[in-house]
Amino acid sequence: MSSQQYVEAAHHSFINFQSSIVGALEALDGRAQFQGETIETPGGGISQPRVLSGGQHIEKAAVQFTHSVGAALPPAASERNPHLAGRPFEAVAISLIVHPRNPHVPTTHMNLRFFAVDAEPAHWHFGGGFDLTPYYLYPDDAIEWHRVAERATGEHYAEMKKACDEYFVLTHRNEARGIGGLFFDDFGYPDFDDAFALVERIGSAFMEAYGPIVERRRDMPYSEAQEQWMLIRRGRYAEFNLAIDRGTRYGIQSGRRIESVLASLPPRAEWHYDHHPEPGSAEADLIAALEKPREWLG
Repeated sequence: MSSQQYVEAAHHSFINFQSSIVGALEALDGRAQFQGETIETPGGGISQPRVLSGGQHIEKAAVQFTHSVGAALPPAASERNPHLAGRPFEAVAISLIVHPRNPHVPTTHMNLRFFAVDAEPAHWHFGGGFDLTPYYLYPDDAIEWHRVAERATGEHYAEMKKACDEYFVLTHRNEARGIGGLFFDDFGYPDFDDAFALVERIGSAFMEAYGPIVERRRDMPYSEAQEQWMLIRRGRYAEFNLAIDRGTRYGIQSGRRIESVLASLPPRAEWHYDHHPEPGSAEADLIAALEKPREWLG
């Protein structure tokens, strides 16, 4: 297969993932539907945003598909491969975020991406993963989340889990964003077919991992104080996306539509000066769990 055929295969796969995940999230919410459009972008690419707002169980979700064509790879995409800087490229990606209404349901994120760079020799790679950001810690949910991730990735689970733990950290607070999952970049081992098959397993595993958690937790009663805690934690999520996340920087640097780039931000969030949860509380238990990575599978 040629590089262009690789791009076409990723395009077909990721756009199908967008459709299936949109349908699955609509079914989980039971009321709201995604709104979307298809936007042509410079160079012959497309942006296909899908956004759900104001659902009964999902306050906001975004499932974004993009196929970008550019004359020069943005710095956020070439910082680990400086020899590719300034080279023409094509990038295909799906990126999603779910902000639930009930604080007992975790926020989640997934993205899958494929880059093909016009270089000598030809260069391509996959990246992506998924992670979970709970507001209240349910160890059974965390264990099952990681079990699904391990089944999808097999021998690659340990390295991808470690990379996730290292990446999703608010370094300015020395605090993990959540309980982790999978993260990988510059991946092409051992060839396109095997790497692509792994990426497709990860994409297929996402709703297998997340859907049952939503179904278990979405109808649990919660207090106003628990909702406020969720909003405080959403503030941490926004801090990561705006201050640290490479995907946000890539979107801005590549000139993508800013509404799509920032669609991952929560609809509501709060920042309380020097806030600390009450010792011994469920909120304090979450913060303790985020102090250092945990091996959820033993």
